[in-house]
Amino acid sequence: MLIIRGADIYAPDHIGIRDVMVCGGKIELIRERIEVPADFPNCREIDGSGLIMTPGLIDQHVHITGGGGEGSFHTRVPEAKLSDFVNGGVTTVVGLLGTDGITRSVENLTAKAKALKEEGMTAYALTGSYGYPSPTITGDVKKDIVFIDEILGLKLAISDHRAPNIPTDELIRTASDVRTAGMVSGKPGILVLHMGDDKAGLQPVFDALEKTSIPIKTFRPTHVSRNHNLLLQAFRFAKMGGYIDLTCDNEEDKEVAEALLLAKQEGVPLDRITMSSDGQGSFSSYDSQGNLTKMGVSSLSAMLHQLKDLIENHGYSMEEILPHMTSYVARALELYPKKGCIEEGADGDILLMEKNCSLHTVIAMGKIMMNEGNIVVKGTYED
Repeated sequence: MLIIRGADIYAPDHIGIRDVMVCGGKIELIRERIEVPADFPNCREIDGSGLIMTPGLIDQHVHITGGGGEGSFHTRVPEAKLSDFVNGGVTTVVGLLGTDGITRSVENLTAKAKALKEEGMTAYALTGSYGYPSPTITGDVKKDIVFIDEILGLKLAISDHRAPNIPTDELIRTASDVRTAGMVSGKPGILVLHMGDDKAGLQPVFDALEKTSIPIKTFRPTHVSRNHNLLLQAFRFAKMGGYIDLTCDNEEDKEVAEALLLAKQEGVPLDRITMSSDGQGSFSSYDSQGNLTKMGVSSLSAMLHQLKDLIENHGYSMEEILPHMTSYVARALELYPKKGCIEEGADGDILLMEKNCSLHTVIAMGKIMMNEGNIVVKGTYED
């Protein structure tokens, strides 16, 4: 049993200073004051005075087995480590493959998700990669989603020079398969679409929606702020009821702040906008001839850095930004209210932060992973 006393809670709505009791991996009580008998065994307390409490961040786009590889074999990015997630305040992750569905596999991806679960956090995965036909474990996208616990949906790339550029009829068939498998298995059944810079943008998705009755929630475009025309298409998609995902900025970028400002001006429902890190994936640039000119690796702390940047440098409040990384994501993944909130009955995924958004304590499924800024639980082979 764990009691956190006197933290200022953003649940993600601001509810003020409360005590929170965590037991059996769940949030059991939230009260102004929780009294525990002095002789009650195995009760640990954390003083949250002066600290902010939030739900753990949910990162729905991470290359947990490493991304990259677009500059030959030496550019393959290493696997993510548990401590990297803890340092980033991430307690729930969705892993996926990227450009490289050749030297990397869905089997390895799923094994990594299982390993992260065994090490203490919540982990899911997507079958498929950029390519088509989609690489799978069972040989069938539907069976992967239905029979493999960790797999929530399918990854596919469109409108990108590295994408398979499948025709609309195949996109419809694939989305229908994912939708049906989700219904059968009680999962969200999502088709996560890596969006590239090609001028078609989201038009294949609009065509699929016009021709069929597949629910718009099935399609999940990401990286939508990478160019202005795509962002405007994404805003149209969100106004239709879909979810769109912004990739957190790298060092010199300010795309997210600009996208949020424009979304407000365009009247986009903000609860349809989520954020993710693209962590352990490579960000790359190409010249007009398609030659690689720049490559870097996205940080697993990108969401935490984005939160701090938007609050400190762009005038947003914690209450405005936090849902894009917690409750909105949990709703999009159909995990709410189990995830993404500080509520009685929710999983014990909790962050304690200083007022400047630096991490003090990270708790995943009721287990303390970081205490007073120091990681106390590391991955199996970490020093």
